[in-house]
Amino acid sequence: MRSYEGLNGLLLDRCVAHARANRHPEQRERTIWEVFETERPGLVPYTGRFDGFHAVPAAVSKTCLVRFDNNRYSVAAGAVGRPVEIRAYAERIEFRQDGRVVGEHPRCFGRDQTVYDPWHYVPVLARKPGALRNGAPFKDWLLPSALERIRRKLRSAEDGDRQMVGILTAVLSDGLTAVEAACAEALREGVHSADVVLNILARRRDPPVPAPILIPDALRLQHEPLADCSRYDSLRSSM
Repeated sequence: MRSYEGLNGLLLDRCVAHARANRHPEQRERTIWEVFETERPGLVPYTGRFDGFHAVPAAVSKTCLVRFDNNRYSVAAGAVGRPVEIRAYAERIEFRQDGRVVGEHPRCFGRDQTVYDPWHYVPVLARKPGALRNGAPFKDWLLPSALERIRRKLRSAEDGDRQMVGILTAVLSDGLTAVEAACAEALREGVHSADVVLNILARRRDPPVPAPILIPDALRLQHEPLADCSRYDSLRSSM
């Protein structure tokens, strides 16, 4: 079984099949499933998965890594320098700092393994754009289609790494969906520079809604002007 969801689904199917096929141990004239259906209206409604986890504090290394259970997991670059709370679930690891989630990964059960999320390191790329090619967090990084095509085209540019870092940094503020759409539009136009992609993003942002202007009563017009364009005809006739 490849996932907990698949395992739970299999267990549910087996339990239901067993309940339908077997007699209740006390009410022999009925199946387990029939007794369950009778009791169902009186059961407490299901309100969601129980939030069960093992919590421990931990330090964040200068390389944005947190060690837990013989493995290392990355967290957001902004979390460096202060401790985090590890919440270890059965299938995932969550890292919190000041009540905010700064990292989340599928739980690793091996030893001495490092689990990276490349997006955690994007802010670091602003200082070291060359790490995009050789840094361990970015090895075999699979980007969405349009972003990946832009990255391949920029590899031949002299400042391609710097431009790509600018596009990736925009994801942190505009979101991956918006940046991917901007990259796709740029490619349709036959261009792939960061300036073009960022310009498309800027044009797509909703303009800020201006605050309403409250007009004092003393400045309100007592008689609203009437638009009468026929007055211009009199000017034309006098020429």
